[in-house]
Amino acid sequence: MLRLLVTCVCAVAAATASAPEDAPLNLWSGVTVGLKSDDASVEKGAGEQYQFQADVNKLMDIIINSLYSKKEIFLRELISNGSDALDKVRFMSLTDSAVLGEGDTSKLEMKLIADKEAKTLTLIDRGCGMSKEDLINHLGTVAQSGTSSFIEAFQQGADVNLIGQFGVGFYSVYLVADNVAVHSKSNEDDKQWVWESTADSTFSVYEDKGEELGRGTKIVLTLKEDCLEFLEEERLKGLIKRYSEFINFPIYLYTTKEEEEEVPIEEGDEDDEEGEDEEDEEEG
Repeated sequence: MLRLLVTCVCAVAAATASAPEDAPLNLWSGVTVGLKSDDASVEKGAGEQYQFQADVNKLMDIIINSLYSKKEIFLRELISNGSDALDKVRFMSLTDSAVLGEGDTSKLEMKLIADKEAKTLTLIDRGCGMSKEDLINHLGTVAQSGTSSFIEAFQQGADVNLIGQFGVGFYSVYLVADNVAVHSKSNEDDKQWVWESTADSTFSVYEDKGEELGRGTKIVLTLKEDCLEFLEEERLKGLIKRYSEFINFPIYLYTTKEEEEEVPIEEGDEDDEEGEDEEDEEEG
């Protein structure tokens, strides 16, 4: 018997606050597990380069240096942001059902994809998404009131764990990631865009010609070497359950596993192998 290592993609309903027990756990059509930000269809680093607004640089320094022992809060912030985006779509759909779209796009849910080989953790939501202007304004260049308020509160001794209350929790991703790529599609923009940065002083925004989201946001984190624990299924399941207590949308976790499978060798295959061995002996 021949043993083969088979890599399987497994879906786990880590938190299904509003999903029925028999809800299907299928990957969206076309989604690549652990899609890396430097995928062949997306030219990494292309597009327009921008400088982070000064307060944002200061904010990231505070977060990275003050929360290094509580890195897991990045997932709390991403789940919270995804839930907010889904809430906005649900609210808009009350007066305009066309906002939801059709097929998979209409499913109000989040998906978390862990890829150990690529060392990426991806969170996808079918929320309102962001236009090019939104990505630039909300993730880098405009001095949002929340950024200044957080810095001021921190300097006065406020608990840095409460970053989400100031609307700046997104930047906690740099506690665990070397590179962050935010792919997003808004109903207000005909094109899909990517915001990408390595937490240095700049970020880039360029058109996304990869997999189409339809609507929503996909955040791809390329994890630091000392943060690969956040690709482990049990670790992620525990964190999702902890941080989804008040989330009203299902969250599905996808991981890869290696399984051994016994494959019988047919009689003809054995004869072929024996013949090859005999030829090798004659040549020797």
